[in-house]
Amino acid sequence: MTVLFTHPSSLDHATPEGHPERAARVEAILKALAPFDTLNRKDAPEVTDAALLRVHPQRHIDAITAASPVSGLAQLDADTWMSPGSLRAARHAAGGAIAAVDEVLSNGGNAFVAMRPPGHHAEKTTPMGFCLFGNVAAAAKHALDMHGLARVAIVDFDVHHGNGTQDLLWDEERVLFISSHQMPLWPGTGDVEERGAHGNIMNVPLPPESGGAQMREAYESKVFPALEAYRPDLLILSAGFDAHKDDPLANLNWTTADFVWLTQALCDIAARHCEGRIVSILEGGYDLDALAEAVAAHVNVLIEKEKR
Repeated sequence: MTVLFTHPSSLDHATPEGHPERAARVEAILKALAPFDTLNRKDAPEVTDAALLRVHPQRHIDAITAASPVSGLAQLDADTWMSPGSLRAARHAAGGAIAAVDEVLSNGGNAFVAMRPPGHHAEKTTPMGFCLFGNVAAAAKHALDMHGLARVAIVDFDVHHGNGTQDLLWDEERVLFISSHQMPLWPGTGDVEERGAHGNIMNVPLPPESGGAQMREAYESKVFPALEAYRPDLLILSAGFDAHKDDPLANLNWTTADFVWLTQALCDIAARHCEGRIVSILEGGYDLDALAEAVAAHVNVLIEKEKR
């Protein structure tokens, strides 16, 4: 059974009026997923410091904690803000990712984590791009260190490069990190020459206005063969939906059908190599209708694949 991890704290992370990363994102997702009566819904727990310390130094945890305001909003950079509820939300977001790993590795199947703030831009000591902690990287390290896995693959299909995940896992030879993303686009990283300390990173830049057909060709020629050769014990997805044609922050012009195709293909690879074990973790997606539709389609594929 597909498990949905979420927590009310995600709604308490406030951002300024007009900010694209807002509580309404999770509200729209949960409304879209409400009719899915086969979902096993669970609360995302708070992350432990020990789990965060696998990817961030103590000074980063301390700095984020110190930046948490008692009232109002605190600005960490041009795009990244904290409110009084943000620290708790971020800890539950990272904790949900880790709990999803525990669930899938203990009981099989797959899971989706509908939490915010997202995480794939948070570097070792730098919160940025709406992100405070590296949720996906922490989940991967937990799978390796606490469950004894030998190989974890991460596929990041958010429209922005997962610079934080790349930074946190640059030296981790037990992880294959693959990011497809629009280029040029913020944060400006993600060139194909960025390969990681052990050749463990693959970046797949896609040009603006390229569309779903070029994405499919890139995945079929580059990403899928790399995953097949790697044979992961677990597949983790940085599931950003801001490559959608209606998203206001980028221009890759994918459709919901493209997300369905990609999810189906990734599920098939997971079925061949890691008993279908997938943990999908929400990243971007800022047009509420497109986000809700694409997430519902993505989760529906996870459910249908789990039934087989």
